[in-house]
Amino acid sequence: MSRYIGLIGYPIKHSISPYFQQAALDYYQLDICYEAWETEPAQLQDIVNNLRKPQNVGANVTTPHKEAVLPLLNEVDDLALSIGAVNTIVKKGDRLLGFNSDAYGFIEVLDKEGHFDPEGKRVVILGAGGAARAVGFALVQKNASSLAIINRTFERAQTLADSLASYSTDSSSGLETAKTEVVALPWQSLGSHQTFSHCHLIINCTTMGMKHSSQEGQSPLSLEVIPRGVLVYDLVYNPWPTPLLKLAQKAGADILGGLPMLVYQGAASFKLWTGREAPVDIMFSRAKEILTGGKR
Repeated sequence: MSRYIGLIGYPIKHSISPYFQQAALDYYQLDICYEAWETEPAQLQDIVNNLRKPQNVGANVTTPHKEAVLPLLNEVDDLALSIGAVNTIVKKGDRLLGFNSDAYGFIEVLDKEGHFDPEGKRVVILGAGGAARAVGFALVQKNASSLAIINRTFERAQTLADSLASYSTDSSSGLETAKTEVVALPWQSLGSHQTFSHCHLIINCTTMGMKHSSQEGQSPLSLEVIPRGVLVYDLVYNPWPTPLLKLAQKAGADILGGLPMLVYQGAASFKLWTGREAPVDIMFSRAKEILTGGKR
């Protein structure tokens, strides 16, 4: 009997996860199919419950369900619970276990691709959803000097800022220092050069600019507000480069796209499902092939 892993999100037409995850499964000749399960919010509970069927191995969870999925699971590991978001579900017997590999993927990319050490750095995060939660948590763990959270709904930005500030001061979290200053800023502050003038890293955790989204072709930032020499990291990977990264290049900033994080977090998910080391090179190769219009 074939087994299945699904990608749960809405919308997911842009996603290339099924292609590179299937390449990894095929490398080990596993009889597992990785499928896209487009899931509107009202369908989430039913789709998650269906994961308990014998043929299912687990799932990835993407926007907008990374937070909403938590109460639907039997158990959530400590890291995902601290972050408040799940992007990987593993079925053990008839129990569903939740994990978060986004924080790992994010830091791997900053180090290996961006050659950037967050310690002591000033960071601006755009967005306050599940990806922003993982990113913010990872940056607090790495002792960033300050985090500014900017979200279209200010209340969500403030809630995330409060959560991250509590990580920073909670001695039980295992953090050796408690020095990250965390603030929430209104969405309108995106239009001010002052917001970004002293930061070292800008991270887009929104879906703005994403292919097949309602905001395709748009950038959250204008050319004028992006400082020269800053690192702009856009978690959106499709298209490449994104509208934001095109502007960042014009502004003289360094850029990082979202594809490496997608693959690194996917590799961590693969190991959780299969117990095998992910063939990262094969996953990268297939992902790049799809993004550049290769054979599907």
